Amino acid sequence: MKDLKYIAAYSIPVMAFIGIYFRGLFSYLTPAYAFVLIPILELIFPIDAHNISEETSKTKLKNKLFDWILYLNLPIVYGLLIYALIIIESSPIETYEFVGLIISLGIVFGINGINVGHELGHRQTTNERFLGKALLLPALYMHFYIEHNFGHHLHAATKEDPATARYNQSVYSFWITSILRQYYNSWHIQKRLLINSSASFYSVKNDMFWYTLFQMVYLLLIYFIFGYTGFLFALFSAVTGFILLETVNYIEHYGLLRSKTSSGRYERVKENHSWNSNHVIGRIVLYELTRHSDHHFKSSKKYQTLDCHQDSPQMPFGYPTSMVLALLPPLWFNIMNKFLYKLPFISFASLSKFLNICIKRVVNSHISFSNSSLFRVKYLSKTKYS
Repeated sequence: MKDLKYIAAYSIPVMAFIGIYFRGLFSYLTPAYAFVLIPILELIFPIDAHNISEETSKTKLKNKLFDWILYLNLPIVYGLLIYALIIIESSPIETYEFVGLIISLGIVFGINGINVGHELGHRQTTNERFLGKALLLPALYMHFYIEHNFGHHLHAATKEDPATARYNQSVYSFWITSILRQYYNSWHIQKRLLINSSASFYSVKNDMFWYTLFQMVYLLLIYFIFGYTGFLFALFSAVTGFILLETVNYIEHYGLLRSKTSSGRYERVKENHSWNSNHVIGRIVLYELTRHSDHHFKSSKKYQTLDCHQDSPQMPFGYPTSMVLALLPPLWFNIMNKFLYKLPFISFASLSKFLNICIKRVVNSHISFSNSSLFRVKYLSKTKYS
């Protein structure tokens, strides 16, 4: 029965269905469930850092139930989209209901669409990767497959990675830089892949062309079938979906950077370069995405077998709660920066920026540098800053 726990991830689209069906204030049921009720439940339920045995892991890998739980998200996502479009096109709807349904469907696109598409995009079989890309389509984020697999996993926790949030960077600033840089990087990576395979930029092997075409056709079909209102609904739901993804990206690597070796190259990605969470509800709803360090250790490792690494940074809250906190930058910085300072391996993106912050916040402080260029700030007063 424990294997069925991931069915709970379907609770998000169930809430969206209820919102679409009843409308009114129920239009906001999904965001209330995802970002109010779930965070409350995460505070109630215990944290589970338990790892399954190697034997159990092998058994779970053979169990196709875990795969089908992912596959079923495809008809669920597209079914909800079509149902919502039919309701919007055929029934009078108030503006506040329209906005609520956009947010609700956007959350479904982000969690049951992009998140599952991300998991399937790392699989070894062509069919599963195809399903993963199909789940990225409603969010208009198909380029994510290229940038994430060939960019993020190579450059994670470095300045070169658009999906790694800088220390003291707000989530709102991150949305802009990450979205724009990831799209640009996708074309750049695609060009490099074509060169490596001796193919022309205008070759049919240029996946970015196909992704652009599919997304344009997708929006045009919605426009011709469901009209301008349906087009706007699909477009803004997509934007909500990929903003949700970028908020997750923001919290996953916030302030964590890899050091450079004596050769000038970055050290390998380690368990301490991702923020993790063992809060049970978030783990289940997000298909173990919260065990992010192990995912970066071996990206093809299936979600049901991901482990918790004791040395990995642990968030004080679950991912859903942390996403809400991220929307309040002063509160986010106040909480997360303290956790950053406590990490023994912390490395900041910009030493000068950090020193400026220290100067503003700390009076009569003494700064000492070690041979490895790591440093501590020691208060001459009673407070310690380390």
